[in-house]
Amino acid sequence: MTDKTQPSPNSGGFDTRRAMDFAKSEVFERTFKEGMALVEESAAYLDGPGRAASKRLSRAAALAYAGESMRLTTRLMQVASWLLVQRAVRDGEIPLSDAASDKYRLISREPAPTPSFAGSDELPEALKALIARGAAIYERVRRLDEQMYSESGEASAGNPVSDQMAKLNAAFGR
Repeated sequence: MTDKTQPSPNSGGFDTRRAMDFAKSEVFERTFKEGMALVEESAAYLDGPGRAASKRLSRAAALAYAGESMRLTTRLMQVASWLLVQRAVRDGEIPLSDAASDKYRLISREPAPTPSFAGSDELPEALKALIARGAAIYERVRRLDEQMYSESGEASAGNPVSDQMAKLNAAFGR
């Protein structure tokens, strides 16, 4: 019986070593902390200052505020869910093969950016900043998901930095 926290490379159609190495990396820790902090910051804004600011907006901007805040919340919850799954894999709570299933994948959720709502240009600057940061972390995590769980070679073929990092990790036993 194999240990689910030490999968062999290339099982299940993706490079399991790369996925496990990432889950145990400092990059993952930073991404996890940044993602969760952004979730908390966004929730605090939307429940406090954002709620007050939304009451002073025009009708079109208020509708844009509702749509954009829902989109932001959805993206951040998807990011948080993905990060929590990766942490569960790292901690041996779920098998890596489960994390690689479509149920937990981020790439299958939102294939293309959606257009802004009418009135979005009137949104409070604080919300615009949260939207931009939320979109950036979503895109970063989406790319990580794609690189980690794509069929072997697909994602890494065009990414020499990832290939070099994998070689360095292998050489130094990480």
